[in-house]
Amino acid sequence: MTPHPAEEPRKTERPHYVPISESKLGRSFYHAFEGILYATRTQPNMRLHLVIAALVLLATLVLRLDRFYVVAIVILIALVLSLELINTAVEAIVDLLTVAHHPLAKTAKDAAAGAVLIGAVGAVVAGYLIFYQGIVGGGTRVFDAVASVPANTALIVLAVAAIVTIFAKAWVGRGSPLQGGAVSGHSAIAFAAATMVAFFYQKPLPGLLAYLIAFLVAQSRVEARIHSIFEVLWGGVLGTVVALAIYVLVRPHVVL
Repeated sequence: MTPHPAEEPRKTERPHYVPISESKLGRSFYHAFEGILYATRTQPNMRLHLVIAALVLLATLVLRLDRFYVVAIVILIALVLSLELINTAVEAIVDLLTVAHHPLAKTAKDAAAGAVLIGAVGAVVAGYLIFYQGIVGGGTRVFDAVASVPANTALIVLAVAAIVTIFAKAWVGRGSPLQGGAVSGHSAIAFAAATMVAFFYQKPLPGLLAYLIAFLVAQSRVEARIHSIFEVLWGGVLGTVVALAIYVLVRPHVVL
């Protein structure tokens, strides 16, 4: 019998998209998001801070705060989240360098946790003053559910959709922060924006065009083999639900 020739090794099919690992700038963003997901997945305080951040951002819409106060709130949220990430990094480094319990290792962890505590307490005090001043300065306008949409709605919708997407990716724990994963973040944000346009402006043509663009964004993720159809579908559902919930929140008179 004629011996069969040795099978040639299969060539790995190159993906249609450029991997983030081949781009220095993209790789830096990838590792940054990976750190955020790690902290969300392993640190209960990080999850708590993200939930509070989403609630506070929604409160700025309900209370109709001016953009100046919203900017201050966003800065405080970014400060607290950054301190929590630094605290996670310090804990990881200490655990890496020390095997036995050491007083200095405890001091490093306690100091990092103290920095987070001071930042969180300062954010609470500043947030109270900001909300108080915003409510008093707004007068009856704060308590009236006016028909006009607040100027900060777009920012809040996209920020909350991004936070929920981070939670979904961290909870499932599959895929990478920016490419792949159980939920498509691009689809979530695209459909959140499309839903916001469709419901807030209530005009057929802009809404149709917005959903068409969102569909193209989702289709591009599947075409590039970054996400499956179900991952894109879940992202679209997530973004739509977030935008719809915020719409009902800021327009309480609407009847679906």
